[in-house]
Amino acid sequence: MAHIEMSEQELRERTRALLEASNPDRVDQYTFRGVQYDHGLAWVHFPEGYGGLGLNPKMQAVVNDELRKNAKTFYEDLNINPIGIGMGAPVVLTHGTDEMKKTLLRRIFTGEDIWCQLFSEPGAGSDVAGLSSRAVRDGDDWVVNGQKVWTTLAHISRWGMLVTRTNPDVPKHLGMSYFLLDMKAPGVEVLPLYQITGEAEFNEVFLNDVRIPHERMLGDEGDGWKVAITTLMNERTALGGGSGRRGGGPVGVLQALWKQNAERHSGASRAVLRDKITQLAIKSELLRLTSHRARAASKAGNPGPEGSVGKLAQAELYKKVWECSLDVLGADALVYEPGYELRRPEAEERRDHLLYAKYQFLRSRANSIEGGTSEIMRNILGERVLGLPGEPRVDKDVAWKDVPRGG
Repeated sequence: MAHIEMSEQELRERTRALLEASNPDRVDQYTFRGVQYDHGLAWVHFPEGYGGLGLNPKMQAVVNDELRKNAKTFYEDLNINPIGIGMGAPVVLTHGTDEMKKTLLRRIFTGEDIWCQLFSEPGAGSDVAGLSSRAVRDGDDWVVNGQKVWTTLAHISRWGMLVTRTNPDVPKHLGMSYFLLDMKAPGVEVLPLYQITGEAEFNEVFLNDVRIPHERMLGDEGDGWKVAITTLMNERTALGGGSGRRGGGPVGVLQALWKQNAERHSGASRAVLRDKITQLAIKSELLRLTSHRARAASKAGNPGPEGSVGKLAQAELYKKVWECSLDVLGADALVYEPGYELRRPEAEERRDHLLYAKYQFLRSRANSIEGGTSEIMRNILGERVLGLPGEPRVDKDVAWKDVPRGG
């Protein structure tokens, strides 16, 4: 997609005009973000009329910088609607019909419609293409039966990105199709999966004779893997983006905790922790810069395998950052507040560094699993970035129905 030219100053003036028309300090989230979308400042690299201006994606940082400087309220996209904004919007823009773009994109950005991703199954985790849920054509509808698992935010989602098998007589990658699922449709059952954090952010979803209109298929029948790749590459870029500013994100929390708790450590312990924090700060900055380079190197619109670089690095680094945070806290880190709730931490809780560090120490265990395990990321980088030989795939040309599966 070709980018139009607009200077940074012009974009800043356009953002200030947005704040004059609607200020996030004075109106609610949906109102402000709706106006932001209408001004083309939601995703500046999207086309005009669809929340963008056709600019280079790097120009979004200019918009966000201006919003942060001129308003107390700033909405982080991935806190508003992580899967919808990080994955759903690019997929709809790339593969959706004009009607889908008109009706879905604005509500994704405002957060009025939360989205979820229905890929993994009990028997198909890292090997998504091995999924066994089935969709059978019945007139103008498809009837779906099966089970999905580890579905983040399914319990509050309006739409789900569903990949399911429509043809078992061809090799697994060729027999899948991609649908937009109404999460409120009859036959959709969502049950919580309680996590080590005490929350139920993830879910398992049962699909029992769920009818999906054919018009909600993205791409053609059998294009499910191709559309899923668009989703996964955007997911890895969203998950592996790192902090947008130097010294922000988890390492910023770690440094704040150190300032508050350094005096409780002395001697060799203090020196070791100080050195460890310094090394983690350096690695966090390298991650931030690497993520910027990966985005710049990726093709316009949807990223390529470069997004796996940041995703892998961030997953492994953040686990170390939160482990170090607990070392800094000492005995205060030994207890964790109980309670099982169907929610994510609110903004106020994220500002409490003590609570947030303990939560993230537990939550970060999932970073190296969600969006593709670190092992899968290494395979992608080895094969698609470094050009190394792929792992043997004995079922590549075998019809899905003829592939042996565990009983």
